[in-house]
Amino acid sequence: MTDYTIEIATSDFITTKSAVEGGADRIELCANLAEGGTTPSASLIKQCRESFSTLLYPIIRPRGGDFLYTGEEFTIMLNDIKLCRQLGCDGVVLGLLLANGHIDKDRSARLVEAAYPMGVTFHRAFDRCADPFLALKRLIAMGCERILTSGQQPAAPDGVDLIAELNKVANDRLIIMPGSGVRKENIKMLAEKTGCTEFHSSLRGKKQSPMEFIHPAFKDSAESYQNNAIDVEEVKALRHALTA
Repeated sequence: MTDYTIEIATSDFITTKSAVEGGADRIELCANLAEGGTTPSASLIKQCRESFSTLLYPIIRPRGGDFLYTGEEFTIMLNDIKLCRQLGCDGVVLGLLLANGHIDKDRSARLVEAAYPMGVTFHRAFDRCADPFLALKRLIAMGCERILTSGQQPAAPDGVDLIAELNKVANDRLIIMPGSGVRKENIKMLAEKTGCTEFHSSLRGKKQSPMEFIHPAFKDSAESYQNNAIDVEEVKALRHALTA
């Protein structure tokens, strides 16, 4: 029987707790998932590391937007990686591009080196790169552990053919992990068509705030009175759909 890995992207301590309770094998810990994820606070990383034995991979992304970083932003990324290593994280998630759309191989390699012995996932900056197969070759050479990709499409089901080809070319030298739009309804199809064994999903949801006082001026404000949530049963259903 194939040994599958389910990674869940979380946005705070509560959603991380839900993902762990649902049986996630690995957590991509983020802040601001609505922006695609930015680096979580040191205190959040520390609390999650102390509370959960599940593999923990914080994202190293100093801001939302593109993946073309200044020298100052690169220094921030280096320092955040050092912090993750000190806090006992299992790995980090990162991605850098050059203005021409190619992987920023020199600075990416420096970050991979700084992360050691932690693992490194290159995130969906890969989906914005100009040449995915050249990028794959370079990421293998620098020692990245895996690539999170939707096959250079907004969602993995739309990029399934490229994901399958990338997985074939990688040939176990690096893990190709489909992500974006991965749900219980399509995860089995993705596994069968790509041959991949690791899958990434955020399963993002909302729940009503337990606040008793609702200010009338903000009663319709989702920002004020809805919290991020992950349904424990949805995490379990994702694995069941994959292994049934």
